[in-house]
Amino acid sequence: MKRQLKRKDYEQPFAVSKAGMRYHHIGIPTREIKPNEKYLSKYKFYVSGFETSEYGIEWMRFEEDSPVSDLVKTIPHIAFEVDDLNTAVEGKELIGEITSTSEGIRVAMIKENGAPVEFIEFNKNNKMDKEN
Repeated sequence: MKRQLKRKDYEQPFAVSKAGMRYHHIGIPTREIKPNEKYLSKYKFYVSGFETSEYGIEWMRFEEDSPVSDLVKTIPHIAFEVDDLNTAVEGKELIGEITSTSEGIRVAMIKENGAPVEFIEFNKNNKMDKEN
């Protein structure tokens, strides 16, 4: 049975206030070509904006035959960093499978209140972002 949550206007969502999740980005589907797009060939879509957005706005432009869920292709999603991906998805409605977008990163999408939500787990022991 799904827990019914009621919160006041000033209260943070349960994911932040109780579950310890941290906001990471918002992903917004688009059909427009954006500057500095990066192509993710495995998923057949382009991403842009995240690296330069002060607020974590990421644009996603999908190819027609992208294997990504239609829900993710058409509705913006919010992404949270989690410490334990398996625990975060427990009892949730998964959209697809848990995947790895690159070394040291595990990702899952769930459906929550009709919208996609992304959970991201980073392997903190892996040096993913080497500085020059």
